[in-house]
Amino acid sequence: MNQAIICGRLVRDPEIRYTNGEEAKAVAKYTIAVDRMRDKEADFIPCVAFGKSAEFAEKYFRKGQRVLISGRIQTSSYTNKDGQKVYTTDVLIATQEFADGKGASTGQASSRLSSSNASADGFMNIPDGVDDEDLPFN
Repeated sequence: MNQAIICGRLVRDPEIRYTNGEEAKAVAKYTIAVDRMRDKEADFIPCVAFGKSAEFAEKYFRKGQRVLISGRIQTSSYTNKDGQKVYTTDVLIATQEFADGKGASTGQASSRLSSSNASADGFMNIPDGVDDEDLPFN
């Protein structure tokens, strides 16, 4: 069984694109920062939503919001512009929803974030080695 359930904060606003063809389909990509239970670190999970879910994410999700998603993990690879093979792992979203209550502050970072890893806005920096240019949707 391939099932993932993830709760975390959006690293940035979702990015939406549309497929080519007669019936263009919306595709939204966003990353969720998920605190580790015992460590003062976070994992950065790339997520992909399609169709109405993608349009919902673009319209309502914003950087810093806490969201709960479920879906399946998919791995793939591609060759970048330098000819190097790049491997990717994404969560393909089946369901997504807000995880904060109504009126909750979305700009607050978790108290488990390490001050040495957190930036001035309270969010952890994306780890070295994760480069936007290496992502297949740029």
